[in-house]
Amino acid sequence: MDITPFDAPFGAEVSDIDLSLEISSDDAVRLNAALEQYLVLRVRRQRISDPDLIRFAGLFGELDPPGPNPYGAPMLPEYPELNVISNVVVDGKPIGNLGYGEAVWHADLTYVDTPPRASVLYGIEIPVGAGDTYFADMFAAYAALPDDLKQRIDGRVAIHDASHNSAGMRRRGYDDVTDVRETPGSRHPLVRTRPSDGRKCLFLGRRPRGYIVGMEVAKSEELLDTLWTHATQDRFTWKQQWYEGDMVMWNNLAVLHKRDAFDNSLRRVLHRAQIKGTERIA
Repeated sequence: MDITPFDAPFGAEVSDIDLSLEISSDDAVRLNAALEQYLVLRVRRQRISDPDLIRFAGLFGELDPPGPNPYGAPMLPEYPELNVISNVVVDGKPIGNLGYGEAVWHADLTYVDTPPRASVLYGIEIPVGAGDTYFADMFAAYAALPDDLKQRIDGRVAIHDASHNSAGMRRRGYDDVTDVRETPGSRHPLVRTRPSDGRKCLFLGRRPRGYIVGMEVAKSEELLDTLWTHATQDRFTWKQQWYEGDMVMWNNLAVLHKRDAFDNSLRRVLHRAQIKGTERIA
């Protein structure tokens, strides 16, 4: 197995590995270290089953079942620990979540007290050149903040919305949010400190319906807009153009990601596993 950094601010390519086979304990240790170092890993040209995906994702920790989806039932009843990301509709029923529209910048499930550590996404049916995914490095974004802005956000806590997903769809059981001060969801510091080395990164979750606790709404909106504009600059990002068989995994506590909208006549099917978090953000 080789791990080669991208010609980009972060991320790395994993090659000479077959994810349909058992991964050695030594390679599992290397992969975990690489995910912590490079934040995003990609493996191309894989042909794996759902059990293979579950086994591989388990190298990074205990799996975390998907959050509630707008359609109620699990997308894969046989493998409820997996989620399906797709726009395909069969007999009038979506087979997956998030559809074909844009998925805005976000981290996964930060509306819970202990968010997932990582996500693993495998491309099964891919419209090449459509529905690309972008990642943004929140360590680099924090380091590049002006000192006065670092001081403004020091100790500040934000509410992370639980009522809608990253495609803007309202989750079952939630009402629409009309006052961001009443946004349902967990509260996390705007700045996370990584326990292993004390490095700091922005921890923003998602922008819609976000609110910085204790601030006037207008001032909260202004500060959040400033942070999001800064954090998603091109200099902090890397783009994944998908091909069938690609596997991409990312550190959910240290990067944001988003997806381009694409033509709904194109079929796009990916399966995703999430790794349960053990860290309360601080």
